Amino acid sequence: MGSLENLLSAMDEVSIAQSVGILHDEARMNYSLNKNTVNDFNEFTNTISDYYNYHVGRCVVRGGFLSNSEAAGRAKEILEQEYGRQGGNLIKAFNDAHDGTNGGMRIVLDIIAEKLKTESVERYIRDAFDKFVDPTSWEQKVEIIRQFLTRYGHLLASSVRVDQPERYAQNYEELIRAYVDSLKRTSSIFRRF
Repeated sequence: MGSLENLLSAMDEVSIAQSVGILHDEARMNYSLNKNTVNDFNEFTNTISDYYNYHVGRCVVRGGFLSNSEAAGRAKEILEQEYGRQGGNLIKAFNDAHDGTNGGMRIVLDIIAEKLKTESVERYIRDAFDKFVDPTSWEQKVEIIRQFLTRYGHLLASSVRVDQPERYAQNYEELIRAYVDSLKRTSSIFRRF
């Protein structure tokens, strides 16, 4: 087990980019489309399924491959969730891809790529906590969380109680999500333009 400095070093923006972000960005960059629109829902499904398998095989489970229906289902779940955040749904994603609106198929694939990257960053951060915080020492966990909140608390959502490190010492999930959300708002790891 390590110290706060080891944890913070692992969670540094450059470390996250080198360990996770660049691989995902390059995977998205290297997947080319012949056109930015699709003719029908079947072509849309085949394209998102192919892309999901490609991206996961390059970045998440190296060389791994899901059945077309599994890959399509997972890609659709991502699109439903991400478009849903802005009042849309899977049909809105299809319409964008079909009509070429709002960036067309390119943006649909970007959304899938960003979600997969976000999930990988969350796993990377969770692993850093597991690696550098002794799970058997309550006092160490509370102290490291206290120091983490002191350093990064100003970046986190107001729902995170920076004055209550004990609240996060047993389960880091809320803290990890809040930190990843703050990275999405402020970090170049999640900025394409």
